[in-house]
Amino acid sequence: MTSFDTLDYDVLVIGAGGAGLRAAIEASAHGVSVGLICKSLLGKAHTVMAEGGVAAALSNVDERDNWKVHFTDTMRGGQYLNNWRMAELHAKEAPDRVRELEAWGALFDRTKDGKILQRNFGGHKYPRLAHVGDRTGLEMIRTLQDHGIHLGMEVHMEFTVVTLLKDGGRVVGVFGYDRERGRFKAFRAKAVVLATGGVGRAYKITSNSWEYTGDGHSLAYHAGADLLDMEFLQFHPTGMVWPPSVRGILVTEGVRGEGGILLNKEGRRFMFDDIPDLYKNQTADNEEEGWRYTQGDRNARRPPELLTRDHVARCIVREIKAGRGSPHGGVFLDIAWIKAKIPNAADVIKKKLPSMYHQFKKLADIDITKEPMEVGPTTHYMMGGVKVDADTQMSTVPGLFAAGECAAGLHGANRLGGNSLSDLLVFGKRAGEHAAIFAKENKHGKIDEAQIKAVMNEALAPFDRNDGENPYQVQYDLQEMMQDLVGIVRNEEEMQKATSELKKLRERATKVRVVGNREYNGGWHTALDLQNLLTVSEAITLAALHRKESRGAHFREDFPNKDAESGTFNLVIRKGAGGQMEIVRQPLLEVRPDLKEVIEEMK
Repeated sequence: MTSFDTLDYDVLVIGAGGAGLRAAIEASAHGVSVGLICKSLLGKAHTVMAEGGVAAALSNVDERDNWKVHFTDTMRGGQYLNNWRMAELHAKEAPDRVRELEAWGALFDRTKDGKILQRNFGGHKYPRLAHVGDRTGLEMIRTLQDHGIHLGMEVHMEFTVVTLLKDGGRVVGVFGYDRERGRFKAFRAKAVVLATGGVGRAYKITSNSWEYTGDGHSLAYHAGADLLDMEFLQFHPTGMVWPPSVRGILVTEGVRGEGGILLNKEGRRFMFDDIPDLYKNQTADNEEEGWRYTQGDRNARRPPELLTRDHVARCIVREIKAGRGSPHGGVFLDIAWIKAKIPNAADVIKKKLPSMYHQFKKLADIDITKEPMEVGPTTHYMMGGVKVDADTQMSTVPGLFAAGECAAGLHGANRLGGNSLSDLLVFGKRAGEHAAIFAKENKHGKIDEAQIKAVMNEALAPFDRNDGENPYQVQYDLQEMMQDLVGIVRNEEEMQKATSELKKLRERATKVRVVGNREYNGGWHTALDLQNLLTVSEAITLAALHRKESRGAHFREDFPNKDAESGTFNLVIRKGAGGQMEIVRQPLLEVRPDLKEVIEEMK
């Protein structure tokens, strides 16, 4: 058997985005040894793509905001399928986590009296997003890295985890390879935290970078952990659509939060055409009132562009399908129109949205202070993930914790913008804290070398084949199939076809061939990623088939309405005894009486 090195830690964190860094910081603060693994380079995390801000009821811009309003907004946005305990903890603890980040050196934008400035965002009743221009995620990662590296954690960059190691029913470590040299390595750990992000690379058009292949979801599933809410995949309404080389790159919701409007090719503001009953009393019915809202008028109602992401994305798709889209298959997002409202509009746009200004100028030769952007929906965020305990973030497998996008529960059927950053701070901290406690209470488990040998042989198999498919082609075909058949608008016939296609793709994936050696071999990396992509794609499709209604980010054109019974359960996916994917309905836990009162009060 090929030799491999073994390293020991008390707590091992997989993923070095916001959730992983916050978990590692907290675990280190509890006095345990911490290893931090990242698939790419430290600092290159999808957290950086969260541009608009971090949602927390600081009440700096509007004193009417508080945790109760934030809790209710989150539950309403999630169509009440959220884990209410997670929503409560998130709303209550987010302000402290933001102030903590500020104490560690984060430089937020400021109000005139020196407080952290907050902006409007879709689904939030009051201005709630603490931000740094439109580079909030970047500032968060910078701050967490700078703080974390001084706490003694050891970082292993460009390392891919292939499997979780178990001793009996408990996770006791991981096994994988370093991407630069292709050398295998095992990590023993008393507790493992998954913070691997999302699944966007299962789709053709996505804001996600190459790393986001559902690794944490797949690792947890194959280790026996439950997955939750996998049908709820968020398509961000505004990604770049032109030129083709930038298709899918995120255009922050902050553009709409600062007054940007959506127009079809006729120049009509189509979002006024369809306002859900749930939000009618909070949504402006004319352009002037919507503008006043973005400028801080406390008596105005929000513009329809700031409705929840699922709704805005579907409205955009409707316009495109009706032939009213932009020349390149999107719609127009116009922030330049505000020059009719304020004299120094160009300077304001450049100050408030510096990244967006430079992104469009450099990549599309468009000056957003003078002309509209072409945008369209892009696969962005997975609400579903590893089922975890609300307070501790432990999965259904002992010793395995999860936080951030690869964990499920907080967001329910749809995530509100800005809640992802506060989510990873609140639950990254909790995951790190309880992983450290678990590590102190347990000893290292035994590593099964037979398991490692089998995994190693399977990982190297593509090198041994004399013929076979190109792994890039299999990945491309999977992405195109998921985009076409299990995308924003779904139906039974197409998803049944997707199920059949997934079986064929899985068979093709077992026969892929790679050439060259193990050093710097992108084809090999892609071949190993296919297992994860196929696992999450099957889970998404199975759950989407089972939920025969439209709710939140999940839209069935054959079941376009909500179903009362379907609003009483979440869907859990787990690995069956025969190795097949199984799905079961999990009844919603009854909301605690005092929180029921909060929801009614806020209504």
